[in-house]
Amino acid sequence: EVQLQASGGGLVQAGGSLRLSCTASGFTFDDYAIGWYRQAPGKEREGVSCISNYDGRTFYADSVRGRFIISSDNAKNTVYLQMNSLKPEDTAAYSCAAYRGDWCVPPSAYWGQGTQVTVSS
Repeated sequence: EVQLQASGGGLVQAGGSLRLSCTASGFTFDDYAIGWYRQAPGKEREGVSCISNYDGRTFYADSVRGRFIISSDNAKNTVYLQMNSLKPEDTAAYSCAAYRGDWCVPPSAYWGQGTQVTVSS
């Protein structure tokens, strides 16, 4: 059974940090790129970050570059999103998606359930 599960969300004060995890099972993790997305109420879904499990290339949206760090532990089939210097505007439901190949090019193969991040001012 294919599963992609995001976890690690919570409530944090502005300026704080959280680390999200995206754990995969049921498919060959190394053959996929993993992307993180977020969606706040009333707003469109935003691509936050992407990592290639082929060569480690990374991408960050302008809104998070310099504050968020994406990394992959292939032995654990898990991609992490370390979120630092959090701002209230980072409040959203965060989800991860797997893309077959070396980059986050739609359509995605799998989507995971989201985890809520709430940043208080």
